Amino acid sequence: MSHPQSPPDPKRWIALVLLCAAQFMVVLDASIVNVAMPSIQTDLHFSQENLQWVVNAYTLVFGGFLLLGGRMADLLGRRRVFIIGLGLFSLASLLGGFATTDDQLVAARAIQGLGAAIISPAALSIVTTTFAEGSERNKALGIWGAIAGLGGAAGVLLGGMLTEWAGWEWVLFVNVPIGLAAAVLTPRFVQESRMDRRGQNFDVLGALTITAGLVLLVYTLVKAEEFGWGSGRTIGGLAGAAALIGVFLLIESRSRSPLVPLGFFRQRTPASANVLSVLIAASLFSMFFFVSLYLQRVLEFSALEAGLAYLPLAGTIVVSAGIASQVVEKVGVKPALVFGLSAIAVGLFWFSRVDADGSYAADVLGPSIVAAIGLGFSFVPVTIAAVAGVSDDEAGLASGLVNTSQQVGGALGLAVLATIANSTTNGLANGPASPVALTEGFQDAFLVGTGFALAGVVLALVLLRHRELREAQRQLAAREGGAVPVQA
Repeated sequence: MSHPQSPPDPKRWIALVLLCAAQFMVVLDASIVNVAMPSIQTDLHFSQENLQWVVNAYTLVFGGFLLLGGRMADLLGRRRVFIIGLGLFSLASLLGGFATTDDQLVAARAIQGLGAAIISPAALSIVTTTFAEGSERNKALGIWGAIAGLGGAAGVLLGGMLTEWAGWEWVLFVNVPIGLAAAVLTPRFVQESRMDRRGQNFDVLGALTITAGLVLLVYTLVKAEEFGWGSGRTIGGLAGAAALIGVFLLIESRSRSPLVPLGFFRQRTPASANVLSVLIAASLFSMFFFVSLYLQRVLEFSALEAGLAYLPLAGTIVVSAGIASQVVEKVGVKPALVFGLSAIAVGLFWFSRVDADGSYAADVLGPSIVAAIGLGFSFVPVTIAAVAGVSDDEAGLASGLVNTSQQVGGALGLAVLATIANSTTNGLANGPASPVALTEGFQDAFLVGTGFALAGVVLALVLLRHRELREAQRQLAAREGGAVPVQA
């Protein structure tokens, strides 16, 4: 692997600004569309069942190709692949903004997801190879993480502003100048680097089969209510998805350079952390989807008002993640994670009591803050657990896997919960869904989301190992220059 030159690259901090801008754009796009969803549904005539594909097309392709994107960056040249990803993402954003049908927008969102899967790992690799290991790299990664967190928090507010003042198309168009400017400036400020390619390949077939399997699984879940759970189409779809995922596992077991070395999952704590990441994302990602619809379809908020309504939630996520980092050092990974998952469960159960005649103060503000605290206290420790006991050579793989698990978990969770919500709503509505029918569907979805979070609490208590967690914490403290032993 390439290492920073000595003396350090004098342009490295400008390079970091470009890299952070790109990552901000990628993270922003996962959340910015939520507030625009009702406007998109109206303009492009999305059915209630298919609306979730605006989110899932992005997250599924992003998650499915993330590890391949990292491999391509390492072997073909990180700067080159980063620029290609920026161009693809910008083009897809432009096409999405000009979409006139639901199919066109979903296709553009899928291409955006592919661009994001190329940009994100390439940018992170450039950060780690541009800055020397130690305090300078830690500072750069801290800035990187803060900007990424800000992207998620800013997305809902910016989405509301753009939708209200310019139209939903601009939640996509806004990416174009950012992406193109970063692509043009990158050759001037970012140095090229790559790994030795000897004996390495890209495992494109592995990435295609796992992504196809996940898309078919989500599609089948979404259509199960329409076709019937016992119908041949539903059973065939589930069987086809299982077969594609099985082919992926077979490919990985025989590949010389697999995307996911299956032996990695023999490490109990990192494997458990990925399962927990799926459950955290499954319970939480859909929360933003349903809350946005509740605010605008039931409480009749404008897009801007809905974006502003998210500010307490977004601010709490940022603050709680910062506090969680300190708490983990004092009480350990496992207690912090169990607390976080429990808070998510409480917040979602509270959301399951939303009322069609409710209000923001009574039905949204309180559970938003509780769920946001849970999110901050979950993502920090689960990320630490994901690299617990992992060798330095596998650290990149471990980080990529937990990110993939979050994207896939979010997509699967939204598919399941949206199907449940739509089933309840359609069972009550004899035509266009009323606020009461919509609300009862949201209630059922939030209740099942609570079950996902509670399952995470149980698995965290049963599966996570104190010894590996303590070792991961010691390694983290050593890298950051700390000498105080921490618990797990």
